[in-house]
Amino acid sequence: MKVNVQYAEAHLADLISAASRGEIVEIDAADACAQIYASPKPATVKGPGSRAHLGGAWEGLVPVMSDEEWKALDKEIEAEMVDGPLFPPGYE
Repeated sequence: MKVNVQYAEAHLADLISAASRGEIVEIDAADACAQIYASPKPATVKGPGSRAHLGGAWEGLVPVMSDEEWKALDKEIEAEMVDGPLFPPGYE
């Protein structure tokens, strides 16, 4: 389905419903074209500073680390920065 911007502004809920049924909706403007298509809803973010997985194009392709794994990695990096050598071995 192809619509203009004015129609899209007036009927956005209908266009989203059409997209959820599998239809690709194109919104045609004078200098650009946009598409509306259905995608799964992302997971809810837990709060500020949370590293919750939000989904997207990489979903299922990249392993998702838990908050505990992130905290352990943060501690490992901090220890390397604080206690590690100024120059790594083999640096000349």
